[in-house]
Amino acid sequence: MITGEPSGVALDQTRAPYFQVLLDYVDAGVIPFHTPGHKQGIGMERAFRDFVGDNVLAIDLTQIRGLDDLLQPEEALVEAQELAAACFGADQSFFLINGSTSGNQCMMMTALNPGEKLALPRNSHKSAMGGLIMSGATPVWMQPEVDEALHMDHTVTPETVRATLEREPDIKALYVVSPTYYGVAADLEGIAAVAHEFNLPLLVDEAWGPHFHFHPALPLSAMQAGADMCINSTHKMLGSLSQTAMLHVQGNRIRLDRLKAVYKLFLSTSPNLVLVASLDVARRQMALEGPALLSRTIEIANHAREQLNEIKGVYCFGEELEGRPGAFDLDPTKITITVKDLGYTGYEAEEILRRRYGVQVELADLFNVVALYTIGTTVEASDQLVRGVAELAREDRPLDIFSPSGVLDRRMKTGTYHLPKIPPIRLIPRDAFLAETEFVPFKLSAGRICAEVITPYPPGIPVISPGEEITNEIIDYLTLEKKAGVKMQGPYDDDLKFIRVVR
Repeated sequence: MITGEPSGVALDQTRAPYFQVLLDYVDAGVIPFHTPGHKQGIGMERAFRDFVGDNVLAIDLTQIRGLDDLLQPEEALVEAQELAAACFGADQSFFLINGSTSGNQCMMMTALNPGEKLALPRNSHKSAMGGLIMSGATPVWMQPEVDEALHMDHTVTPETVRATLEREPDIKALYVVSPTYYGVAADLEGIAAVAHEFNLPLLVDEAWGPHFHFHPALPLSAMQAGADMCINSTHKMLGSLSQTAMLHVQGNRIRLDRLKAVYKLFLSTSPNLVLVASLDVARRQMALEGPALLSRTIEIANHAREQLNEIKGVYCFGEELEGRPGAFDLDPTKITITVKDLGYTGYEAEEILRRRYGVQVELADLFNVVALYTIGTTVEASDQLVRGVAELAREDRPLDIFSPSGVLDRRMKTGTYHLPKIPPIRLIPRDAFLAETEFVPFKLSAGRICAEVITPYPPGIPVISPGEEITNEIIDYLTLEKKAGVKMQGPYDDDLKFIRVVR
């Protein structure tokens, strides 16, 4: 398959040039007097070496002559990243080995200077807060559309974006999340049109949509929709190894010199070359087989959604959600299983599915669990998930020892429990994060300025961030989340009995 020619030379998508140079090095029988210290597995602890195998350890190498340099590519990595750009519809693509977290931070550090304003949705991933802290930018939060019935945020609309940009004319860049963790996609074409009307770059956290570019039944990809920069977590939905992602750029609104300088600042000078090679082969797989693999995945997922919706007390939203505010399009490969009518929290359902039926879902929240269907999902695996949920829903099921909490209180059962409102901003995130701080009891912290990021994980969306005023509503919400068994990322005190605030 021959595709675009960003370097002036026809690109052959059947090649995996970076994977090939690693294989060539191993075949040459070179004696390594360089890092890593295990020397292609020879010095590795035996049990680990036997488990992972000699082949993967043989290509765990360092960036020496012939193996190129991720931060300053001149050889095989030039072709590998050009192939990725052509494959994903970008002008340029950059391999990431610190996940989409580093990509979010690169985008913000590229587009913004300290003190400049960034418009972004409140349901942004916590890595966006890291980007705000490091860039010194000022957040202008946009309220995504809230689905009270499903207890989740969807996306921001073009109308919300326009109103924000008109209200805050000194905003310098726009950042949106699409799709959400639950697979709900924004009207990116409409949002891009608004951003570009205001001559602003559009940055998209498309971590959960690396597969969109490769099948017509999936939402439009960020590059197709006109975004200026986006990130893709290729490891989340495609075939690369964990921790790998890509950053894609197009158009002339992004300063490439600034981006490359930031990229070199954030990425390791000792990248794991096995991870880098996995990005190369994941791109090749999608270029050659993506549509066929995704057709099969979508078919399995749609069948599972139909089966799950036949189970009494279980609901999996689908096409009926499309067209509602903030739900412009849907990714059918993410199945949200709403279990609140069964009397379980999502956390309890997750625990039972894992302990009783050997099924591990991707995400749990108070009302739902989310199952990812990818190119690696089999019919047999899908059937086991459906069986587990069917057993969970049996009316004659006794109280399970893995669901003892009884957290579904009257507010949640009657649908009167709400996600907390966006709290007031008192300081920019960087100033609050670096300020003199003290610890106070969390339950008595209302009115204080938060100095840490408090994030129920998953989904990894901060409820309170540095510089924001802690409200009674947030204290109530996080207390309920803790009671339900959710893990909190960010606070120094894991139990959240105390919280770090600005002194």
